[in-house]
Amino acid sequence: MSGHGAGQVRGASAAGAVAAVMRGDTAPRAVVAGVVTRTSRDVAVGGLADLAGTPVTRDTAFDLASVSKVAATTTALLRLVSAGDLGVDDPVDRFLPGTACAPGTTVRHLLQHRAGLWEWQPLYLDPAPADAVVDALPLRYGLDEGRHYSDLGFILLGRLITAVTGLPLDAAVRELVTAPLGLAHTGYGPVGPPVASSGIGDAAERRMVATGDPYPILTSRRHFPWREDEIAGSVNDGNCFHALGGVSGHAGLFGTVDDLLTLGAALADADRHTDLWHPDAVADFFRDGPDAGQALGWRSDTVPVDGRPTRLLWHPGYTGCALGLVPATGTAAVLLSTRLLAAEIAPTETLWRAALPALLDPEGTSTP
Repeated sequence: MSGHGAGQVRGASAAGAVAAVMRGDTAPRAVVAGVVTRTSRDVAVGGLADLAGTPVTRDTAFDLASVSKVAATTTALLRLVSAGDLGVDDPVDRFLPGTACAPGTTVRHLLQHRAGLWEWQPLYLDPAPADAVVDALPLRYGLDEGRHYSDLGFILLGRLITAVTGLPLDAAVRELVTAPLGLAHTGYGPVGPPVASSGIGDAAERRMVATGDPYPILTSRRHFPWREDEIAGSVNDGNCFHALGGVSGHAGLFGTVDDLLTLGAALADADRHTDLWHPDAVADFFRDGPDAGQALGWRSDTVPVDGRPTRLLWHPGYTGCALGLVPATGTAAVLLSTRLLAAEIAPTETLWRAALPALLDPEGTSTP
């Protein structure tokens, strides 16, 4: 394990965060943690990036999984709203006619996971194009009746970005997010070394299809040429890899700790980046409601920072990654890990909450 950067952040320790996560049977083979404020940046790394024993480094890229929802899709939409190219209360069918969305469904509904769409379906089991499969699925819930976290909703948001910009999603994210911020090591895959392995084959999705747990599978098809080998450099998510060419609004982004800290810091200091996003748009995206713990795209939480309850926007990714930021402070935190290669697989949220005390609370008042 080695520490890097411009010193500790107000007593916080990225190295301490790495140590907190790399304990016991749930320890990922690789962990990278970082925290940035307006005055300093601290990053630490530990472990091995793959089964062959390649050491993880500060420059190792990770499959960000659902962190793509905020780092790519939500941030691209924030830029488009700031520029006046769309509004969050615009109807989805203005941009994407013929989807499964109920009449009156807005961009806001999709960002809040309140559009009533299915949480997940194995789109790759259907021989039809993935977009057509998504559009043909019946709604699972009523519009606006509650929050139901949906990959399919963010797949639609990725398509919406393409419809508004006229660019493929990867090019739109590059133009709207990564290039303006200088994020040279963040983008859609496939990517080459140095990159961390994200898991072994499609075992989890194969099990979901076979058992119908946690979501009933609507198609009768079950046979599929599942991946069996270690996955490194290609996206882990089955729908993104098998059905969507590695580029989607819900998954597919790869990135490094420093790029994610730069992105998080810029969002956490939005008033200093009015060339990128408008303060009114930021205020709307960062506001909770109607569901507690859910902003537009982002999740929110209250955590101790310097002994004071502090609002944190964040999002986890299935592969063991998370990005968080404290609005209006310039403070952001990142955890990247290979949790799916651990002897016992812990939820990403468990690892994130184990790391947060060291990253954000130098007073030691928070608990994992």
